[in-house]
Amino acid sequence: MRLTAHTDYALRILLHAALLADKEADRLLSIAEVAQAHAISRNHAMKVVNLLANAGLLETVRGRSGGFRLGRPAAGIRLGDVVRLTEPCLSPADCGHCLLRTTCGLTGILNRAMDAFLAELDRQTLADAVATSRLPMLVA
Repeated sequence: MRLTAHTDYALRILLHAALLADKEADRLLSIAEVAQAHAISRNHAMKVVNLLANAGLLETVRGRSGGFRLGRPAAGIRLGDVVRLTEPCLSPADCGHCLLRTTCGLTGILNRAMDAFLAELDRQTLADAVATSRLPMLVA
């Protein structure tokens, strides 16, 4: 399964916020900061941050010195939940117009593979990813 760029950005932004929280708990991240650090457009970063904030995964602070940070502890953010939130379709194949769709032996196999993929992500939290990640700009 290949994740969309939207999901990739969401996971990166959450990981960045979690790593920063470990080093500088009170500091807020800005859209411009994460966009530049991860080489993504500000527009995409803003859309992702808004989605994650609406889901309670990030907390946003408005105003001149505003920004965002994790909305809850990294140990309480399951990667499977993030993928389900950000992926538009978790169907492994588009069977809608396939001639074999009613008698295909692949459908069940692919669905079980997707279930296994999501089950593994459900076992992993953002804290698990933080444990083996480093932000180059925070390494001293």
